[in-house]
Amino acid sequence: QVQLVESGGGLVQPGGSLRLSCVASGFTFSSSAMSWYRQAPGKERELVAVISSAGRSTNYADSVKGRFTISRDNAKNTLYLQMNSLKPEDTAVYYCQGGSPTFAPWGQGTQVTVSS
Repeated sequence: QVQLVESGGGLVQPGGSLRLSCVASGFTFSSSAMSWYRQAPGKERELVAVISSAGRSTNYADSVKGRFTISRDNAKNTLYLQMNSLKPEDTAVYYCQGGSPTFAPWGQGTQVTVSS
């Protein structure tokens, strides 16, 4: 079955960096657009970044543009999110997903906490 497993979160100081990973299985990863979402406490889940199946096209939420980079390794069925210049408002649980929010069951996510 389709499965998405996120990792790489943690506690980081403002201005710091983290790299999230998502290992996908159960579908043809190289043929699927992929995305990162996040959900902060008390808020709706929001789309952070999207990448095309071959990785040639990306899009970002305005709030992370210029600080986050989405990438993928189709040989490893793995999606990445490099997060730089982190801010307290980036604190959230981060989830990976396919090209639409209903593509696959949501994974457990990975917690990112930005705090001094």
